[in-house]
Amino acid sequence: MEHRIFHGQFSSDELVECLQIHFNRGNLIVQKVDYDDGVGIQIKTRDHPTSGGDTALGIYLKQVEDGVSVQVGQQTWMGIAASLGYSALATFLNPVNILNRLDDIAQDVEYLQLSDEVWKVLEVNARSLGSGYELSERLRRIKCPYCEAANPVGTSTCIACGAPLGNVQPISCSHCGFIVTGQEVVCPNCKQRL
Repeated sequence: MEHRIFHGQFSSDELVECLQIHFNRGNLIVQKVDYDDGVGIQIKTRDHPTSGGDTALGIYLKQVEDGVSVQVGQQTWMGIAASLGYSALATFLNPVNILNRLDDIAQDVEYLQLSDEVWKVLEVNARSLGSGYELSERLRRIKCPYCEAANPVGTSTCIACGAPLGNVQPISCSHCGFIVTGQEVVCPNCKQRL
C-alpha cells in the first residue's frame, strides 16, 4: 500500500470529488464509502464493460492536522490478465483477430496504469488546491536534543541552551512530502533519493 501526505488547507472531500470527476467515466465507476476517520474510494470497472478486463483499486483518504493523508491499495489484476491472455490466444490462433481485440487491449493497457493515474490526478488537484511539499507551520519548530526547548526551524543553535541544532533540522522529501531527518539519504516513504 503506497502512502503520501498532501500538505495544505483543503479537505479530503475535495480530493475525493476530483477523483470522482476524473474516473467516473467510460468503463470505470467510482464508489465512495464514509468512515468515522476518513473516506474510502473504490475505482472499479462497471458491471458490463464494453471492452477490457475487470479491475478494482481502493483508495483511503484521511484528514490529518497538516493536510490529507492518502493510501492507495493494491490493484486487482486477474481480470486484466485474463483479457490480455484471451487477446494473445485469439491472435495466436488467427492473427486477424487482433483487429477485433484492439479496444480490449487499449483498455487493458489503460487499466495497468490506473494507480499511476490516481497519483497524477491527486498531485495535480492538490497543487491547484494549494498543496506543497514544504513543512507545515506546526512542524516549523524543532526540539533541542539537550534541553528539549522549542526552536524555530533553521536556527543553528538552541535559543535556550546554545547547543548546536544542525543534525535535528527536519526536511521534507521533494518527491512525496514525507518528513525526513537530515541524516537520511533515501526517503523511507517513497524510496526516492533525497
